[in-house]
Amino acid sequence: MNSLFVGLLIAGVVLIIGVIGYNWLQERRARRRLGAAFGTPGLAQERAEPGFRGGDSDAVPPASVAIDEGAEELSAMPAGGEMPDVSLPRPLAPAHAARDALAPDPDIESVVVLHPALPAAGATLAQASALRQAKPLRWLGRRGADLPWQAIDDAAGPWQEIAACLLLADRSGAASRNDVEAFLAAVAKVAAAVSADYAPPEANDEAARAEELDRFCADLDVQIGLTILKSELGQIAGTRLRGVAEAAGFRLSPAGQFEYLQEETGTVLCSLQNYKQEPFTAESLRASTTPGIVLLIDVPRVSDPVKVFDQMRLVAKRLAKSLEGVLVDDNRRPLDDAALSAIRGQVQTTAAALRAAHIEPGGTRALRLFG
Repeated sequence: MNSLFVGLLIAGVVLIIGVIGYNWLQERRARRRLGAAFGTPGLAQERAEPGFRGGDSDAVPPASVAIDEGAEELSAMPAGGEMPDVSLPRPLAPAHAARDALAPDPDIESVVVLHPALPAAGATLAQASALRQAKPLRWLGRRGADLPWQAIDDAAGPWQEIAACLLLADRSGAASRNDVEAFLAAVAKVAAAVSADYAPPEANDEAARAEELDRFCADLDVQIGLTILKSELGQIAGTRLRGVAEAAGFRLSPAGQFEYLQEETGTVLCSLQNYKQEPFTAESLRASTTPGIVLLIDVPRVSDPVKVFDQMRLVAKRLAKSLEGVLVDDNRRPLDDAALSAIRGQVQTTAAALRAAHIEPGGTRALRLFG
């Protein structure tokens, strides 16, 4: 049994346990409510489990997430609005803790290692680093078998080993057979230029691995959104929105949304988007209004997703109060603490499944696969 299959089994078990636990908790809460309403013996007397309450203001925000306390409740927006499908989660082989973040990752990349007859100068590989493929392509080199890998476009060599690494899948889909064949053709040209020995993989096998990886990542690709709508079907003035968002630490990005960044890494922890699905610009904010906003967390791309969710909930509450809005679900119904706690549980389950599949949320693998 290979490590890829083992990872798949583990991720599937974690997701199944999460769904079972969620359903059990919901059933137990329902039984308590029925007991309280109808005096059924043995129901109302059950002890409530200790746990996080969605409305608590003393949730433990991470030190690295310095978002202001804030506003509304959240509606879940995982792909399709449901819990991740547990029927077909796919596995990755265990990540090695000591692995250099730049090192080739054969679990998610098609990797071809070249062994030049003589150490190759960086200038010889300038053409290789300029090659463009349908999927992200990395050219790495190292000066000796025991030395770390380096990006060839960042260092001059000479290189005793060269690795060409094509990402097999990302959010735009899987690498096709044609993509893999184009990649292998580019590798062959480089190998000829530096007189290198190498063993190319089969294009069909790599394309099949890409499809499997893409299906697996689709099961774990979850985003959580909080929608804030103006009370009584009103409108939020763009100038007011910008002032409130920037006071909370968000900054308008060229992508047409407000973003809250982690200072140390520049990673987007949370985005604030237009409910009308139109991009925000400095000009449009001066002249337009919107019925609401959506706060969004991209679960695979943030470190410690549960803590980021807790902090986003606080931010949402403050924003809702400042904008005189209401936190609602996808059907425009107000969200309560029980709904928020359920959403938090979904974030927990997804984060655990990612880790079981050896994809650390916010880590190098996650950023590559969910980019």
